[in-house]
Amino acid sequence: MVNNVSGSALGRLQWRCTRRALLELDLLLGKFLVEEFPRLNEAQAQVFAELADMEDHDLWPLVNGTEECENAQQAEIVAMLRKSEVREPQ
Repeated sequence: MVNNVSGSALGRLQWRCTRRALLELDLLLGKFLVEEFPRLNEAQAQVFAELADMEDHDLWPLVNGTEECENAQQAEIVAMLRKSEVREPQ
């Protein structure tokens, strides 16, 4: 793991990522946490945690592209989330 997130902090982050009101965000953030989060640097990990703290109605439009992300640091992580979008198997 590139970032230095402690076990208890990671557990809290996992809870915030997978206990969302919006199922799509549950799936997307949970997958990202497992597959991409371990490779984030500390600054990126902090930004991801900030995004995970957002309300679903604020975060979902950023992730699905209906709103642009004004914050440059958040935009980087939002772009990564968009690339890791959960898709139905074909």
